[in-house]
Amino acid sequence: MDKFIVSPAPHVHSDDSVQRNMLNVIIALVPAFIVSVVAFGWGALILTCVSVASCVLFEWLIAKFILKQKPTLTDLSAVLTGILLAFNLPSNLPLWIVVIGALVAIGVGKMSFGGLGQNPFNPALVGRVFLLISFPVQMTTWPRPLGFHSAMPFVDAQTGATPLAIMKTAIKDGDASLLDQLPSFWDMAVGYLGGSFGEISAIALLLGGIYLICTKTITWHIPISIMAMVVLFSGILYLFLPGAASPLHHLLTGGLMLGAIFMATDYVTSPMTPWGQIIYGLGIGLIVVIIRTWGAYPEGMSFAILIMNAVTPLLNMYIRPKRFGEKKK
Repeated sequence: MDKFIVSPAPHVHSDDSVQRNMLNVIIALVPAFIVSVVAFGWGALILTCVSVASCVLFEWLIAKFILKQKPTLTDLSAVLTGILLAFNLPSNLPLWIVVIGALVAIGVGKMSFGGLGQNPFNPALVGRVFLLISFPVQMTTWPRPLGFHSAMPFVDAQTGATPLAIMKTAIKDGDASLLDQLPSFWDMAVGYLGGSFGEISAIALLLGGIYLICTKTITWHIPISIMAMVVLFSGILYLFLPGAASPLHHLLTGGLMLGAIFMATDYVTSPMTPWGQIIYGLGIGLIVVIIRTWGAYPEGMSFAILIMNAVTPLLNMYIRPKRFGEKKK
């Protein structure tokens, strides 16, 4: 007589896997990566390779020799962490600093909590914020793209203020005329501006976001709620605060698109329910504009996501889907 083996619920099967989802995110990042290499040259490519190799190596070493676990490099999570960390760095950053960032991202942000699925904070952002606090000069020395006619060399002495730095100065001085120094909206959309090399092209990042939504790797709730709050709050400030930039400037500059589409949507560190994700996204958008307007740093996306990562357990606790068969109270 055959025996039936009954396993715990849920009994739902799908073709999704961690590896497949990670691969989709990596594919979605390809357009932004191509733009960054064209704009900044070999520096972007070399830095990305070093970051990915370092993350993979550190995860393997920690899993095998410290946690005594079987390394799970095939899930591509370490590769994705390395790419996202690199995308949040200047293309001329010394490589030894990149290695330190990878160690912190994997060792502190991920493996110290037990590995994939157990980390409360986005590992790439943990590494990025650590580097920003520890090496503020190197992390805020932005190379200036020479354009799309000739790629830049790895070592570049031409640096310039980012749009966010100009926007911060305009608010501080209350002088809206300083905003005339900003690149055109087209330059900001295609990526002809200074900043972390993976965040410069809004169009490339949006193309990646559309791919992720079409493949159902992510949903619209987090990216749209972040962008909606940024437009709403920055629009109010634009009307009433002297020197404030327009909502479109906020959307197209800094790491907003990169963070909203690729980092805030991390499965592990974001809420489970649609309403939780919307509140989470609105919180990120609000904090971003507050930091950009009154904070010490021109950019606030990394800090905003990490702050809301800490709020995610509360959102999961109080905003839960109704149980199957549960009656309304």
